[in-house]
Amino acid sequence: MKKYDVTGLGSALLDLTFEVDDSILAELNLKKGSMHLIDRMKSKEILEKLKNHPCKISPGGSSANTISGINSLGGKGVFLGKIGNDIHGDLYEKKTLEEGTIPKLSRDKFELTGHAITLITSDFERTFATHLGASLYFSKRDVLKEEIKNSKILHLEGYQLEDTNLREAVIYAIEIAKLNNMIISLDLSESNLIKRNLDFFKKFVKDYVDIVFVNETEAEAFTGKKEEEALNEISHFCKIAIVKLGERGSLIKSSNRIYQIPSFKTNVINTNGAGDMYASGILYGLANNLDLKASGTIASFAASLVVASSGARLDNLSINKLSCVARLVQQKAFRVKINDFNLCLVLF
Repeated sequence: MKKYDVTGLGSALLDLTFEVDDSILAELNLKKGSMHLIDRMKSKEILEKLKNHPCKISPGGSSANTISGINSLGGKGVFLGKIGNDIHGDLYEKKTLEEGTIPKLSRDKFELTGHAITLITSDFERTFATHLGASLYFSKRDVLKEEIKNSKILHLEGYQLEDTNLREAVIYAIEIAKLNNMIISLDLSESNLIKRNLDFFKKFVKDYVDIVFVNETEAEAFTGKKEEEALNEISHFCKIAIVKLGERGSLIKSSNRIYQIPSFKTNVINTNGAGDMYASGILYGLANNLDLKASGTIASFAASLVVASSGARLDNLSINKLSCVARLVQQKAFRVKINDFNLCLVLF
């Protein structure tokens, strides 16, 4: 019997969230609403500027967020990543453990722990400044064979496929997974990333991947097509193709069958992390022998909880709602409706 539902491999990034005025963005020369990759010096400049602002700290990273969601659903996940030998690394490990995820994190002696600085203005617009730090130095030596082989699913993020050294580590992890009859899942992460590496990504997915997650823009970047046409194209590369359509729900295709999964209506506060949590629902469902319709229902509800919250991960109240819904889905005795963000469970 497998020890874990899902092992995630990805960038370990500590999320540092600040509420700021637009003037701060101008002073830091950060374009509002954009994601900026920054070096160590720019990170130091930003954090010095914000030292008197309240900061919300939480572990992050796409794959890590998905594994956190697996645990919120009552599953068991382990996350492999690399952090620095610094206070941010200590915080990342401590807070990950507190959430119930098993962190298997190697440490880099020279690089800072990767971190994503999120600056939220009064109009709720989010501007990101990300220093990848130690996460860029994850290597084959950091891939833990026993943790992978004892899982049902290996989940990956596209961000780790552009750098050739990270790519080598990912392929090594996949080889271990394939030898142990595991499902390989990949979130393609970002449309510009796909465009820069399109030929490689297509070959990689064809050769290695069973489940592909994309949103609308990523689907178009990968196929040149939209929505259902894109879904059909992606399905030629993998066993399960998933296109997320935001407030219009999602499309899932497997074995020539298409599932249309509706969204759960809620007040939109934040979209950061919603896709990661959606992946949690799908992977949790498949690891626990649910069909794709049931898994998609859990995924859609999980994503709606993130959209209605301020961060990429769920608070205890939302976790309780999510675990309740997941149990009922597994019992196959209900449908779920959301009205003004009040949970209604309607038994058949």
